[in-house]
Amino acid sequence: MVEAGGSSERELRCIVQQCSDMEESSDLYNVYETNTPPPWTDHQDQCLEDLECLRRKIKYYFMNPCEKYHARGRKPWKLLLQIIKIAIITIQLVSFGLSNQMVVTFKEENLMTFKHLFLKNYVDGGMDTYAVYTQEDVYDHIDYIIEQYGHLHNITVGNHEYDKNGAVYTPLSLCQDFYRNGTIYPGDETFEIDAQVQTECLKVYPMYHPSLSEALPHFQLHFKRMLSIKITFVLKAINLQTVRHRELPDCYDFTVIITFNNQAHSGRIKIDLENDVDINECRDWKVTGASARNEHLPMLLDCLIIITCITSFTLCTRSVINGIQLQFEYTLYCSNHCDKKVPLSDKLEFVNGWYILIIFSDTLTIIGSILKIEIQSKVLTSYDVCSIFLGTGTMFVWIGVIRYMGYFAKYNILILTLRAAFPNVIRFICCAGIIYLSYCFCGWIVLGPYHEKFRTLNTVSECLFSLINGDDMFPTFKNMKQKNSLVWIFSRVYLYTFVSLFIYMILSLFITIITDTYDTIKQQQQCGTPTSELQKFLSVCQDLPESGVYKLDKNKSCFLNCCINRFKKHQERLTSEA
Repeated sequence: MVEAGGSSERELRCIVQQCSDMEESSDLYNVYETNTPPPWTDHQDQCLEDLECLRRKIKYYFMNPCEKYHARGRKPWKLLLQIIKIAIITIQLVSFGLSNQMVVTFKEENLMTFKHLFLKNYVDGGMDTYAVYTQEDVYDHIDYIIEQYGHLHNITVGNHEYDKNGAVYTPLSLCQDFYRNGTIYPGDETFEIDAQVQTECLKVYPMYHPSLSEALPHFQLHFKRMLSIKITFVLKAINLQTVRHRELPDCYDFTVIITFNNQAHSGRIKIDLENDVDINECRDWKVTGASARNEHLPMLLDCLIIITCITSFTLCTRSVINGIQLQFEYTLYCSNHCDKKVPLSDKLEFVNGWYILIIFSDTLTIIGSILKIEIQSKVLTSYDVCSIFLGTGTMFVWIGVIRYMGYFAKYNILILTLRAAFPNVIRFICCAGIIYLSYCFCGWIVLGPYHEKFRTLNTVSECLFSLINGDDMFPTFKNMKQKNSLVWIFSRVYLYTFVSLFIYMILSLFITIITDTYDTIKQQQQCGTPTSELQKFLSVCQDLPESGVYKLDKNKSCFLNCCINRFKKHQERLTSEA
């Protein structure tokens, strides 16, 4: 332990000198005048010891796991727990990803199958241009869909089946949306329209009527008033590919929706097919000839991860609370003995952002693991929500590894650079974002009618972001239509100024912010001088982790005890005087 000195006068001079040094370095601390007796004169021995204890406790808080082990012999449980947690969470994520991949593949391949089965003359990748242009084609395509649906058993190579409501097949729904009333005469440039939309739905049982003329002999479309036609039906299927991976197959309900979109009334009716998927547990099943995997093993792994994350959550929360307590003691010292407030930057040093990140990732992983257990037990089928929680939690867990890399000097400078440059980077991005948005709005309103990449704000933002990264430059310039010379010239000025401004100026300034911060941090590390009042306060303590003095401060409240003792002594003095 650091000794205060051989006499009370020497100890008093040490405290006065220390506060004087801090005042010379900054205006954070004040000292009492030499002709005024300090308030701790009666207890200077104890307070000096508690002051050094406070320094050691704060210094111990900022030590790495190896230094803490040498200081107090405490095993690095959090470090070991994080390593184990990363391993088992990664295994969990890979297992869930492979299972989810089979689900996604089955959905996508069924969607492609439905397009080929129910869309007449469909070609892969042709949905953007798939449309009809004559009334006869519309009737033919509707009739083709009903006929294909009616003969599904004879044409499909999959295990698709009709949906049943009890013993009766559910019918196919044919709905037509159109304006209630309207007379349109483009030749006379006159029209009268009722904007109220009316929906007319018909039920078709193609199993018994395999064609449109037989099912609905009086069916008629109101083309001039028609907005859209929607054909909806439900098909069932079983994902048998999971059997090869020793998992029980799931039963799928595909709600197929085929839309004839005529909202533009341009003479081109676009056709689109999409499906909504509902995954259910099969009612009755039997698997033979395969070694069934123990279904409880994945759930046991999930339970182990939940327990591990709860333990990690508890340890990190305790560390955050300890940091806040040390911040309180340090703030109390500065307030009582130096009559100054602690800067916000020094207060934030006690709040470890890595612990906050780990706590957040543990919370996400616990929720994702619970959802995964529900999915495996067939209670839930929401793969997307579970994927978001597990994926984000795993991402933050791996990002947390950077904290332990910061204990090495060569890696620590990079982490310090990112942390120091972050405020300036955020301010810079806000300013650059305003310029970026101005170009987005301008490009959307001016170039939208003449360039497909500027038709919506979303596509404009994606196009401009690609230009910043140097991608897709030539096609962006080339695909600009030259129907209007003024707009074409404007597009050249617009694109050249955007590329020049963002690539040659804004990106260069962004890199300069990072490099300047890196040089500043590197210079500070080479000089080795404290850069904050907290670091100057801790630099007085020269005790090494191996000195053994840190073990004596394990259960002490240090400076808080000094303040309590002073208060008690003051009360006793007042009582004796009374």
